[in-house]
Amino acid sequence: MHRVVYLGRHLMLKSRYMDKVGNGKFTTIRLGIIRPRYREVFIHSGGMVVAKARIIGTTYKRVSELTDADAVIDGFNSKDELIRELRRIYGDVNSNDWVTILTLEVVKLIGHRDDGSVGLSPVDIARLALRYNVPVNEEERRVLTELVNEGSVRKVSMKLFGSLRGRYVVRRIVRRALKHLISMGVINTG
Repeated sequence: MHRVVYLGRHLMLKSRYMDKVGNGKFTTIRLGIIRPRYREVFIHSGGMVVAKARIIGTTYKRVSELTDADAVIDGFNSKDELIRELRRIYGDVNSNDWVTILTLEVVKLIGHRDDGSVGLSPVDIARLALRYNVPVNEEERRVLTELVNEGSVRKVSMKLFGSLRGRYVVRRIVRRALKHLISMGVINTG
């Protein structure tokens, strides 16, 4: 198989592999040639956003070139066990098919913190709110979109409201979006 897939900001991980995420650095082996568009991605598992990670390596190999070491780093006991799992997930996998080994480093686990936050920046919350279509009005959507584009509450405040006093409005919209993400089950606070 020689399919090229472009990876956006969201990487899905089956819940049975979630223990990898807590270890800081981990790999995931995917069938096909995966070309990341962004260096940082959100890891989704079990219908929730569970972490933010940085892609620190991308390696392309044929299935026949995989080694036991590749399998062990990815959490399997052997190359044969890894190939069996690839076949279980993707169906027909042969030795000439390409796989991508993505090496990731967890930047932040996402979930409830002692300070009441979930470990996400306002820009991250805005990005997730837009991705999951949280129920917001047109003005709030515009603020969230500008926040993603500008990357700063301060810049959005100046651009949309003409002063830094607009930061209060931007933060209120972000807090409301976060509450929706939590109530929708996208972010787990338990």
